[in-house]
Amino acid sequence: MKLILASLSPRRKELMNLIVGGFDIEAADIDERAIEDSLTGQDPLTVSEKLALEKALAVAKDHPGDVVIGADTSVIANGKILGKPQDRDEAKEMLTMLAGIEHIVATGVAVVRGDDVISFTEETKVRFYDLDPYMEKKIDEYIDSPDPYDKAGGYGIQTKGALLVEKIDGDYLNVVGLPVARLARVLTESGYI
Repeated sequence: MKLILASLSPRRKELMNLIVGGFDIEAADIDERAIEDSLTGQDPLTVSEKLALEKALAVAKDHPGDVVIGADTSVIANGKILGKPQDRDEAKEMLTMLAGIEHIVATGVAVVRGDDVISFTEETKVRFYDLDPYMEKKIDEYIDSPDPYDKAGGYGIQTKGALLVEKIDGDYLNVVGLPVARLARVLTESGYI
């Protein structure tokens, strides 16, 4: 029995190494945007878990005896999912909108082995500092870097995006991209590690 992470994310790979040293990586061949579009109108907190399950199932179909882990992280503000910004203007708009409010980072996780499926969503509340001249300067500096453009919500808490964050309530590593403590418990209690 192999353990397979259905993600090419370098952050998830690094976090998965905190749980177990030996695992394979295989990207899920799915159209995430089409799946997200099909989920329009559903509770934003359920979208990441459904995407994680689709990723895990796509990889698991070729590995019936192995354990496949799918994950997907969403940033949710004012009831709306914030994707990855396409350009500088969109990144600035997102980060400025997040200033001074609490938002949710939800990571859906699915663990699939054959017909056995375990899925869950971990939520962490994050609050950015209020928008003031210092914060405006930090946002401008941050969006001039390449960092915001491959991250949901336009920031990485493990990089200079941390300078925007006033506080978090919940699992820090969940905001990075994988709730390792909860996932390790699920894998252990299921007898997979």
